[in-house]
Amino acid sequence: MLGDISSRAFLKSLFSLGISLQPIQFFWCLIDQDIRLFLVPFKPQAPLAQININNMSALEAIKYSRGKLEVLDQLRLPHEHHYDEVSTSEEAFDCIKAMRVRGAPAIAIVAALAASVELHNGSCTATGTEDVIKYIDSRLDYLYESRPTAVDLGNAVRLLKKTVRGIKTEGLTDAEAKEAIIKAFIEASEEILAKDLKTNKSIGAFGAKWLQEQYKITDDSKITVMTHCNTGSLATSGHGTALGIIRTLRDEGLLRHAYCTETRPYNQGSRLTAFELVHEGIPATLVTDSMAAALFRLRKAEENIAAVIVGADRVVRNGDTANKIGTYQLAVLAKHHGIKFMVAAPTTSIDVDTETGDDIEIEQRKREELTQISGAVVNADGSIDTSKSVRVAIADQRIGVWNPGFDVTPHEYIDAIVTEKGTVVKGEDGKFHFEDLMPERFQ
Repeated sequence: MLGDISSRAFLKSLFSLGISLQPIQFFWCLIDQDIRLFLVPFKPQAPLAQININNMSALEAIKYSRGKLEVLDQLRLPHEHHYDEVSTSEEAFDCIKAMRVRGAPAIAIVAALAASVELHNGSCTATGTEDVIKYIDSRLDYLYESRPTAVDLGNAVRLLKKTVRGIKTEGLTDAEAKEAIIKAFIEASEEILAKDLKTNKSIGAFGAKWLQEQYKITDDSKITVMTHCNTGSLATSGHGTALGIIRTLRDEGLLRHAYCTETRPYNQGSRLTAFELVHEGIPATLVTDSMAAALFRLRKAEENIAAVIVGADRVVRNGDTANKIGTYQLAVLAKHHGIKFMVAAPTTSIDVDTETGDDIEIEQRKREELTQISGAVVNADGSIDTSKSVRVAIADQRIGVWNPGFDVTPHEYIDAIVTEKGTVVKGEDGKFHFEDLMPERFQ
């Protein structure tokens, strides 16, 4: 369990005194000779001069330059920091399906950029305009099947299909038309990446502003929040959605503490969010999913627990929201305890064509995610051997398993949906309305 973390100043004072921290699931950022950020586990025996707290930076889940894509393997976190090179749609499909990359924005970005890399490197052998578009469509349709619940992926697919069909090829040779189509596709994919970071920063600002309006936060009344799953730099191009709001709260001096849930069965909270919170120096505590009710009842007043902030894989027209399994129960608990429940999602995650959450397709995950678990080896002395990873059974392998990847939170349990264009609250009819936010989607 991740213990309470105080400020960076406190950590610096510990390091200056030579005090080691146990257990050693603490990761800090170093700068190598090429000025590239990489992460290493903090170990008590490491020379203090190697720990550069001032240079800690946001994590980078995706590295891209035209013709090359590298994706951080999040299944190896927090003990290993390894990038997989993704150069084909097949590799991207496997990366997404196996959840080496996850988070609705990051999934869409990886799919789009993988197709771009593939095209840049000459995968398309078609010559005529129609055949080139048909080939691109087939790759996008294939990638879409990797994670159909995540609406950002579907939106990216539709955008890219529209882009290649909008290229004027009259008067061009087949070779020139092909080049123009592929160039437009690559540029549109790169724009998806660039736009996401701006989007996340705006979500953070709007979310923090809404909470300030609700609670009139001062230095004496800073708030505590909870988040579920992972919605930070590892799920996006940077900063994050729900975790982005928490970052902004911290930056603006409004945050007292953050709680993150373990997020069973894949442990994105304990593996990834706890890692990001420690890395960012945000005061935080890890709890199991089943502790939320007790936490709200016993510590709400003492710690000023004000909000549960989550991300979204899909928000439909009335505000019903599909997100990581376990989100729905947190929404019910928050409402019971008088705690605000917020969804942070880019407008690309809003599906105005689906009326209610009953129509959202819920992905069923494999049984082994519940009955088995992987992790680095803990030595007899309590140190962690990151060179050794083992998989162990935690349940009778004959038991039946039901393992939906997502659940749907009904809109009546949601207080606000925060997007890069602003914060939406329910209307007089008790439903969310997005027409004013993005009128172009309702024409």
